[in-house]
Amino acid sequence: MEFYATLPPGIEDIASDEIEELGGKVFESRFGKGRVFFHGTSSLVPKLNFLGRSIERIVILLFRGYFQSLDEIYRKIYEIDFHFLENKTFAVRSLRSGVHNFTSVDVARVAGQAVIDSYLKAYGKRLKVNLNEPQVIIRVDVIENELFVGIDTTGDWALHKRWWRVYNHPAHLNSTIAYAMVKLADWNKNKTLLDPMCGSGTIPIEAALFGRKIPPNKCRDFAYFNIFGKQLMKIAESRENLEIYGIEKFEKHLRGARMNATNAGVIDTINFSLGDATKISGDYDCIITNPPYGLRIARKGIIANLYKKFCFAAKNCIHDQSKLVVITSESKLMKRAIEAANLSVIERRYVRYGGLDTWIFTITL
Repeated sequence: MEFYATLPPGIEDIASDEIEELGGKVFESRFGKGRVFFHGTSSLVPKLNFLGRSIERIVILLFRGYFQSLDEIYRKIYEIDFHFLENKTFAVRSLRSGVHNFTSVDVARVAGQAVIDSYLKAYGKRLKVNLNEPQVIIRVDVIENELFVGIDTTGDWALHKRWWRVYNHPAHLNSTIAYAMVKLADWNKNKTLLDPMCGSGTIPIEAALFGRKIPPNKCRDFAYFNIFGKQLMKIAESRENLEIYGIEKFEKHLRGARMNATNAGVIDTINFSLGDATKISGDYDCIITNPPYGLRIARKGIIANLYKKFCFAAKNCIHDQSKLVVITSESKLMKRAIEAANLSVIERRYVRYGGLDTWIFTITL
């Protein structure tokens, strides 16, 4: 079978490695486009949906090709065999990116009609549409002049929207990006980790789930249950004693982080405390954080001062083998702060996140 995974643009290499580790065979990764294409068997469907930490959606690819008009989209979808929709309701979910003389609503309308007409012609039955709770979701993505049609095995609730989140920070980090940052820091269960601006706890929680081998999506239903049956992954979760620390300046968010960690089942793994990221102390193998930037704070002078003080404080908390990983949209301000603290940048990686152009810095002494 042929699949594609969607994910935040900029972490395609991390997602590709994860897909390979879980049994997929990646044959194309579009860096900066948020898509990874791979081969595999149907057993990958539950595995990737339950265990995938760096991916947002898993789609079984039915068609991939180029088009020139809405009429051509109709014709190409009409030619697909939709036998798997027998006795099932369906809906089309569409995504359009690029300059076109039609909207995503037009794409969904035309695609839905093509599915109905194709099935009626082949099997003599008219399919039922259920836009709110379909048994099968047909995903139709129009990217520039390319058309992708597939079976959405994840459903409307994308994988980065973790089941454990009961408290929402106004600017919480996408969980897949948090996991990617943990990987970029080369963190493992034998290393200490600190997030000195932990907000609602996304980074420490993702690290704890990873360290304890807890499936990030174990407590949710998926669209593929309606096609392949309810296949649950049986994973041997560990009870490793991990050294993970989260510091937050505001008590409201700290309470929220503890609520999220409790719901995720890792509250006993993370040491949360109230504190100031510019006054941290100790010795850590990894410092990973998502500081304020963009719409989260008004004046750049405040950000510049925060970044500078944080970098100087962090420098005193790491050793030669440590890594400091930070994400921000204020790339120039972060670069100046790193230089002022006489730290070294290993990698500066562009990641598209929440409508913002952001960069992940991987830093050492």
